[in-house]
Amino acid sequence: MKHYLGVDIGTFETKGVIVTASGEIVAQAARPHRMQVPQPGWAEHDAEQDWWGDFVFVTRKMLADSGIAPASIAGIGASGIGPCMLPVDLAGNPLMNAVLYGVDTRAAREIEELTQQIGEDTILERCGNALTSQAVGPKILWLKRNRPEIFASTHKILNSSSFLVHRLTGRYTIDHYSAGNFSPFYVVDRQEWSDELAPGIMSMDMLPELMWATDVAGHVTAKAAAETGLAEGTPVIAGTIDAAAEAVSVGVLNSGDLMLMYGSTIFTILITDARVRDGRLWYAPWLFPGQHGSMAGLSTSGTLTHWFRENFARELQPETAVIKLTKEAEASPPGAKDLVLLPYFSGERTPIHDTKAKGILFGLDLTHNRGDMFRAVLEGIAHGTRHVFETYAEAGQAPQTVYAVGGGTKNRVWSEATSDISGLTQVLRQKTIGASYGDAFLAALALGDVNPVDIDRWNPVASSITPHGDLKTMYDRQHAVFRGLYPATKPFL
Repeated sequence: MKHYLGVDIGTFETKGVIVTASGEIVAQAARPHRMQVPQPGWAEHDAEQDWWGDFVFVTRKMLADSGIAPASIAGIGASGIGPCMLPVDLAGNPLMNAVLYGVDTRAAREIEELTQQIGEDTILERCGNALTSQAVGPKILWLKRNRPEIFASTHKILNSSSFLVHRLTGRYTIDHYSAGNFSPFYVVDRQEWSDELAPGIMSMDMLPELMWATDVAGHVTAKAAAETGLAEGTPVIAGTIDAAAEAVSVGVLNSGDLMLMYGSTIFTILITDARVRDGRLWYAPWLFPGQHGSMAGLSTSGTLTHWFRENFARELQPETAVIKLTKEAEASPPGAKDLVLLPYFSGERTPIHDTKAKGILFGLDLTHNRGDMFRAVLEGIAHGTRHVFETYAEAGQAPQTVYAVGGGTKNRVWSEATSDISGLTQVLRQKTIGASYGDAFLAALALGDVNPVDIDRWNPVASSITPHGDLKTMYDRQHAVFRGLYPATKPFL
């Protein structure tokens, strides 16, 4: 019997899964790690320990626990947080910690300078994205300026999935969807690397070879087999960023399909037939030729619930604190007694792209309690999500079907508030494992063992969350307050 291995490197945890050709899960494993914040605005991972070390751990654990013969694994797919920037030497060894995605804002100066030099309109037209903290290019320039000795020793700049693929196969590759975040070095209409917008910063041969996510990048080497327990010669696909793999896992396939991922941050991917040109959103070619992805993301979501727990619920056991807080929030009425929260606790990504934006809890009085405030946190994230949906609509691409995934779907207050505030129904699949399951499906797809529509068989629809129409007027009024708070604070930032 054929099996497929999927491993995903998340912000705080690595997850792995082994499945059969029919989508049956036969093994799972996970390993936590931490995001390092050496100073405000920075966010890093130790790639050797957190990426490759985790991959080896979960793979060996799944093989040992399941008893599956390594030779029965027909294909391997890996994904990871992105976009990231990891410089490696000639042997592929990390030269420093990996600089993470948009939550790392160290390259604000470089973003501003490159935008001025190239021009906002030119960047948007040629790269598909405005330069923001999500872009890898400014972080490469930051590296060159601030760590010149590391830059001089750099052979390649990798992201998380390309680092894993290199460790497994010895090849340096990256998929087009991930490459779309390397602005201004990826030209979207030609789908190739180019330094024509920012010459003199780096040689383009420092970037990995471009592939589609389901292209076979290589095969497991003898060295990687010895470390992981996998069979030498096993095919490894190019893989992709975690959010894209997660979208695949819940059946985001067609134009108008949107994945809403509840996690440490909210992240959305909308599939479109044509490229969306809007600087408030991110763009990249989708995983397959001829399709396009329009993305958005909030800076703080699940991380905000952790912050609240650590500061306002210290007496609760960490393992059950969010469950307890959610019960308290359930006792608060929808609207949290007129509290409105701006979730900009780490600045904000889409659609305002302001690293200096601040969080606000507005409307407090002496009648409010902890449950009201926690409900306001969850509803504030939901208002931020509605703002993203409104931005899609303004760009002419209103979502048609919303597929929800991630830990937040298990939080009834949060997930129901998202539908009530946005007015959109959310579809939930039976399996909510996430990106690692999508990685396994992509590996099976690459080998021709499944078709795209087979995801409906692998992961059928389980339920949906529909809006409560009687709350619309109240939430519309609150959303108007939400949209007005940020402009009112800008003179003070």
